[in-house]
Amino acid sequence: MTSTVPTPHGLPLDRDASPFDPPSAITRLREGRPVSPMLFPDGHEGWLVTGYDAVRQAMADARFSSRQDIGILHLPYETPGMPAMTEPSPQVPGVFINMDPPDHTRLRRTLTGAFTVKRMRQLERHITEIAERQLEHLANLTPPVDLVREFALPVPSLVICEMLGVPYAHRENFQVNSAKILVKDISLEDKMAAYNELTGYLAELVTGKRAAPADDLLSDLARNDDLSVEELVGMAFVLLLAGHETTANMLALGTFALLEHPDLAAELRADPDLLPGAVEEFLRHLAVVDFLYRYATEDIELGGETIPEGSTVVLALLAANRDPRRFDDPDALDPHRNARGHMSFGHGIHQCLGQQLARIEMRAGFGGLLRRFPTLRLAVPAAEVRLRTDMNIYGVHELPVTWTDTAP
Repeated sequence: MTSTVPTPHGLPLDRDASPFDPPSAITRLREGRPVSPMLFPDGHEGWLVTGYDAVRQAMADARFSSRQDIGILHLPYETPGMPAMTEPSPQVPGVFINMDPPDHTRLRRTLTGAFTVKRMRQLERHITEIAERQLEHLANLTPPVDLVREFALPVPSLVICEMLGVPYAHRENFQVNSAKILVKDISLEDKMAAYNELTGYLAELVTGKRAAPADDLLSDLARNDDLSVEELVGMAFVLLLAGHETTANMLALGTFALLEHPDLAAELRADPDLLPGAVEEFLRHLAVVDFLYRYATEDIELGGETIPEGSTVVLALLAANRDPRRFDDPDALDPHRNARGHMSFGHGIHQCLGQQLARIEMRAGFGGLLRRFPTLRLAVPAAEVRLRTDMNIYGVHELPVTWTDTAP
């Protein structure tokens, strides 16, 4: 069977079936060879993992490293502005998502108390108030408006700024530079300029909090003398980037999906109790972090294949979430299904720290939009909505919407 499946040359990225579905080339590969060799643009012979069981197994196996300083992690797509990787990248202090134990364990442990389910439930009312204020702002605008700019991006940005102690007035700095860092086809010079500007700003911020702590998460971390300023900056970078980019894109892409499925929108509007299950289904169905990368530290058996030591391995999370071996009728957007177990927050030691926060923000965001804007619709044809296929976190660049009335 595997001999009939061609080896992909580079990672398929074209959302040719639907803006919400994986590229059809990836879907075909998952059905024929869920752990497949892949030829990278620089000539590296790496692997693409698309099946649910294999993705989950790889995430739980410590031999698949997240570190970028122990071997060359090859990029699976063309990057004209970036030189080919010829040696490992240096380890950046504090960026714990690119670490293995024990370094990962030490840094993540300092954050777990701030993101417990109990702590998030205590914050839920306040997060809902933030979403409601932004909905009121949206209602006072004259349509058409860009929902990304006016709602989907501000809500998680306001929340994470407040949690971390980052002045929201400085959002232009971190939003613009975060976006540049996530662009795939950008020169190394431009990417590093954006990174240096953002981390330079964060260095000033955490140094100030170490000198004069306030009541926020970065101040709590700054009180920890075991953390260097460089580690604090790296941790702040991860929390700020992940804390607004991922949820902002889920809110925008999820709203796009709702507007393309008006029967679903009507069902959720009529029965708000369905919303928690719908949020879980959006996470499964859309998966804006659609690919993660690992490095094989030894020969590893995975899905009936042998992954050689030194291989860069691409884990296709959206493809895993749509695996019919795991989810019945996986391409249907069904708020009644039990979508738990999806891969959108990862699995194992790197499972997303802020997943409960994201769920609360999505419940507040989608619930508020459905309630306040019963006539919400796209202001342009769906085919004209610009997709973020050029970014490392998927979504839409803008979502032009209009409406004829609002509810109180």
